[in-house]
Amino acid sequence: MATGNDGPKGNGHGPLGHNHPPEQEHLHSHPHGEPPAAAGRSQDDDSLLADALMDGFDAAEDKASFLRMARIPAQLPGRDGEVLRLVDVELRRAYQIATASPGFNAQDLVYLPFPASMIRERATMVFVYVSLRERRDVDLGEMVQVLKEGEERGTG
Repeated sequence: MATGNDGPKGNGHGPLGHNHPPEQEHLHSHPHGEPPAAAGRSQDDDSLLADALMDGFDAAEDKASFLRMARIPAQLPGRDGEVLRLVDVELRRAYQIATASPGFNAQDLVYLPFPASMIRERATMVFVYVSLRERRDVDLGEMVQVLKEGEERGTG
């Protein structure tokens, strides 16, 4: 629940204002890569698909077969018409243990360590595609979009 000057309707930082619960992703030390989706349902579906891909790949005994069943492309178009081939799938886990943001009128960061109860695991998946002259790391969010585009074209 919001505290201080943030009322229940918030202050432009979302429905709960700046002092929202820790389970929401709004951390000053992390850049926000994607703007909020116009339709919340689509974003929820994307998150469910991303979670299923990561969990399924992690649990699969035959990783290559799982990728084929999930319709992860074995190749992507690269620059200059080159074909990029999938060579690596990385599962990355991180734990944010603190936050840091610029201090008001200061040269140092404001560093705030989290209590143990606020430390959460963040996991993602990265698909590494290469050619002779190029490497492209496709994160899980981008791969979900690639899969949705393939589905819309009827190739997925």
